[in-house]
Amino acid sequence: MKIIVCGGDGFCGWPISLHLSARGHEVVIVDTLVRRAADRELGVDSLTPIRALDERLAAWRAVSGWSIPWHAIDLAHAYDDLLALLVRERPDAVVHLAEQRAAPYSMKSPRHKRYTVDNNVNATHNLLCAVVESGIDSHVVHIGTMGVYGYGSGGGTMIPEGYLAVEVPTADGQGRIEREILHPTDPGSIYHMTKCLDQQLFYYYNKNDKLRVTDLHQGVVWGTNTAETRLDDRLINRFDYDGDYGTVLNRFLMQAAVGHPLTVHGSGGQTRAFIHIQDTVRCLSLALENPPQRGERVRILNQMTETHRVIDLARMVSAMTGADIQHLDNPRNEASRNELPAVARSLISLGLEPTHLQEGLLEEVIGVARAYAHRCDKSRIPCTSKWTTS
Repeated sequence: MKIIVCGGDGFCGWPISLHLSARGHEVVIVDTLVRRAADRELGVDSLTPIRALDERLAAWRAVSGWSIPWHAIDLAHAYDDLLALLVRERPDAVVHLAEQRAAPYSMKSPRHKRYTVDNNVNATHNLLCAVVESGIDSHVVHIGTMGVYGYGSGGGTMIPEGYLAVEVPTADGQGRIEREILHPTDPGSIYHMTKCLDQQLFYYYNKNDKLRVTDLHQGVVWGTNTAETRLDDRLINRFDYDGDYGTVLNRFLMQAAVGHPLTVHGSGGQTRAFIHIQDTVRCLSLALENPPQRGERVRILNQMTETHRVIDLARMVSAMTGADIQHLDNPRNEASRNELPAVARSLISLGLEPTHLQEGLLEEVIGVARAYAHRCDKSRIPCTSKWTTS
């Protein structure tokens, strides 16, 4: 299978590209290295040292024998170049990861809000439009977020995978008609809002042009390396620890490794869905190998393996390491406590064997953090992005 991975240099994109290549797929990366540019803007580097993409690709060729070509095409603004690539390569599938992926970064300022909308929405629409114009029957696989469902205080009802069964009153008010609709969205940041808009774009192009789309609603990713990125130090994956891009569990594990208190924002009663980076690549592979049929509605899958409250994670890491827990004001505009009842039924039915939080894997992440602790800038740990001006 020929697969174009848009955003293939990123935290999820890089291990996905290597995993697909290792499975014998012909992989092409599209990436303008904007994530590295964000590091320069923020004045922070990945805790793990990331080689230049050319070096990474050469290292992969040396250890695997497989070559992965790279094209620096901006999906949001270089439509003609994207279209030409699709026509030339005629991929069986396109993996779409070319979006600004951090909620805090999207809320830093009006400029960051506008950039996130401009980049994410344009990139998604340009890709869908180009696939249709090219005349190819490519399966578009997108990694979205569980955050489209919202993090309100409610609970008690199981979150379905994308679609909700409802009863709609008839026009005469005498009866009801059963329908399935997209689950109502409840974005908690500009980043999450763009993912909600993605859903509407997928719905339209699937309905109007019979585009085959799989939208993976992913939980918070933890862990650093996969089987492929461990093969050579030059292939090591990103480890973001700063207040904008660092994910909560990785931040706790890094903070414990460098002797910093575990920073819990607010009560810690926020519930989040989680998935290990190795399961991310497995899920993506399962989605690609089990595509929807032409004419089938957008396939929406919950890509997560478990849910936890933030305070429970902090206590777990504290018990393992002896790190103190520090409660800080919550910069987000969200409920102090929420439920998130969801499972990944479809991916499990396709063969996913979920990786749950295990002490050995947690220790592995701490080991990575300790090995590169000298690269940590503790001044970049606090989250400075705020959701409101008050």
